[in-house]
Amino acid sequence: MAKPAKVRLRREPMSKVDTAWLRMERPTNLMMITGVLMLAEPLTLSRLKKLVETRFLAYPRFRQKAVDGPAGAVWEEDPDFDIDAHVRLTALPGRGGKRELERLVSQLASTPLDKTKPLWQFHLVERYDGGSALISRIHHCYADGIALVQVLLSLTDTERRAKKGSDLRRAWLKDDHARVAQRVGALNRYVKLGGKVLEKGMEMYRDPTLGMVLAREGSEIVRELAGALSLSDDPPTVLKGRLGVSKRVAWAEPLELEEVKAVGRACGCTVNDVLLASAAGALRGYLIDRGEAVDGLTLRATVPVNLRPLEHAKKLGNHFGLVFLELPVGEANPVRRLERVAANMRRLKNGRQAAATFGALAAVGMAPAGVQSLALDLFSRKASAVATNVPGPQMPLYLGGSEIREMMFWVPQTGSIGLGLSILSYNGRVHFGLIGDARLLPDPDAVIGRFRPEFEKLLYLALMADWAHPVGAPDAEALLDDGVAA
Repeated sequence: MAKPAKVRLRREPMSKVDTAWLRMERPTNLMMITGVLMLAEPLTLSRLKKLVETRFLAYPRFRQKAVDGPAGAVWEEDPDFDIDAHVRLTALPGRGGKRELERLVSQLASTPLDKTKPLWQFHLVERYDGGSALISRIHHCYADGIALVQVLLSLTDTERRAKKGSDLRRAWLKDDHARVAQRVGALNRYVKLGGKVLEKGMEMYRDPTLGMVLAREGSEIVRELAGALSLSDDPPTVLKGRLGVSKRVAWAEPLELEEVKAVGRACGCTVNDVLLASAAGALRGYLIDRGEAVDGLTLRATVPVNLRPLEHAKKLGNHFGLVFLELPVGEANPVRRLERVAANMRRLKNGRQAAATFGALAAVGMAPAGVQSLALDLFSRKASAVATNVPGPQMPLYLGGSEIREMMFWVPQTGSIGLGLSILSYNGRVHFGLIGDARLLPDPDAVIGRFRPEFEKLLYLALMADWAHPVGAPDAEALLDDGVAA
């Protein structure tokens, strides 16, 4: 009797950069991108499963599990794929309010995904604040934050009753393609160099011609990478230290996007500058309350920079570099703090640090485990936080017929970094979230609660700039120094 033929599982190699993110996982820093959607109306589990099956699983990658081995990491189709293992129903204890939801998200952000299955899960809270809440967890090796936000938004519609053509991605890409493509275009040559030359770094020792190409065409990238590696370690504060395995998550009440834009116009800077300066002010107040000496203190945050046109995000994978942004938490005056953040961002935008770190990640993905660990520690010592800002769609969205009221996400921290700041704009409002190591930041609300007051100081200045005040009246900027104005 003939033996049944052995079924060969479909396998494909994982990119070097995606491999690097797979191997960065540690018990103290899980490499998950965690998100939460708050829905105005209840959503049923059956409706969610149908959406996941028809839209999320339209990306074949999410039926595959990540398998690492001595020869490298591969994507392998899961022969036992079961949607019930990935889409689950849960409930909140007690009153089931914001604090209980934050605790549940914190618990899930601290819990590893099952490595024997595709590395993603959805957790539906059927009853939350008159509607529902949906928590997503997806491993970073599948894609970067820009791509995964797009994937999650592919579950949504621009109308309550889905119609052909109401797909969000089409509407969003039409609005934002030109802006993103302009920003990304200048980096194309460096991305190719990072992907094609730095990924083949070992060949430089065998092929002197390739080495000369890198020396000739990649000198800017080499200088940027050398500069990043030569940065001093971030100073010791209560935000640096030995990490535990538990995370704490919190988010603030949203700001009106038009108000943020008004501050940016008045101060001659970007929305991103305003928000990061507000975050720096919130961290300053928190550090002072914890007894830290902050005068002259500067902390760094690693900031992801997208390196591809937005419409290519549907291909998944990680296509971004990192830059080290200095946050002047030692600056008492919020206006000068904003000016310094804006100046730091302009300097980074004019450099090639993002492309350099993209190439470095590719090289790390090829290196032995010991080298990977050393490289990760080296980079993570130079920053105290990860900060992300994703521009979302400025229109109301619907998930399974339920309107999305609010949304937030958190990217993982790497190595010894214990703090993550996330900013997401949606439907005319800006959402600010924080995730921190429970040992270093047991009370994230103490930081979150300072975010709006710090922004309102800048908003007050923007309003004052539009009104002529009497001669002899106190200068608006002077009123905003610490301890003078609330």
